[in-house]
Amino acid sequence: MARRPAGTPHRWASNEREARELEAAWAGVVESETARRLMVAGVLAFAAQGYHATTTRDIAEHAGLSPGGLYVHFRSKEELLYRIAVLGTRQTLERVREAVAAAPDDPETRLRAAILALVERGARYHTTSRVIEDELRSLDDAHRAEVAGLRREIEHTVRGILEDGVRRGVFEVADVPVTALAALSLVVDVARWYRVSGRRSPAEVGALYAELVGRMVRRTG
Repeated sequence: MARRPAGTPHRWASNEREARELEAAWAGVVESETARRLMVAGVLAFAAQGYHATTTRDIAEHAGLSPGGLYVHFRSKEELLYRIAVLGTRQTLERVREAVAAAPDDPETRLRAAILALVERGARYHTTSRVIEDELRSLDDAHRAEVAGLRREIEHTVRGILEDGVRRGVFEVADVPVTALAALSLVVDVARWYRVSGRRSPAEVGALYAELVGRMVRRTG
C-alpha cells in the first residue's frame, strides 16, 4: 500500500502546510504513523467536501492506502472524526492551561495568555479547528458529549479568570458567563477567516485578539 508519491498534486494541496504541522503535533500521541496519515487526510477531506460527502475511499486514497485501509485503524468514518475532534480539542485545552499556568498571577496577564494561546492555535490549525466546529453535530451522542466536555473546560478556564478579575476589582463585567462566551465566540471565528497567505502570523493575530478581549473587560473608572 504505497503512499501518494511526494510532490504529486492533490485537490486538497492548499492545506498541505497544516497537514505537515498536524502530523508533527500528533506524532507524540498517535503512535501509528498510518493512523496519523488517515487523521490528517480526514481533516483535509472534511474541510474540502464536508463530512457527509466524504467517503472512506477518499480518505484512504489520500493517505496512500487501499480503499479499505481506513478500517484497519478506525471502526468507521465517525470514529475517525471523533479522534480528530477529541485530540484537537484536548490539545487546545492543554495549551491554554499551560499558558495560564506560566503567566504571572494577575487576571489581565492570565486572560491575555489564555486568549493568545486560543487564537494562535486556532489560526495555526485553522482547517482542523473549522472541521471540529462545523462537524461536531456529526458525532454520535457519546462522542459529541466528550468533546463538548473538553470545550466546557476551556470555557471554565476563561470564566475563572474573569471571575478572579472581578473579585480583585481589575475587570468590570456585568455577566461573567455571557462575557466568557462572547470572548470565545470571537476566538472560534478566527478559524473561519484566517489564511496562511495573510499578512499577520498566528501570534500576531493572537496578540490583537488578546488586546481586544482585554478592552472588553478592563475597568475604565
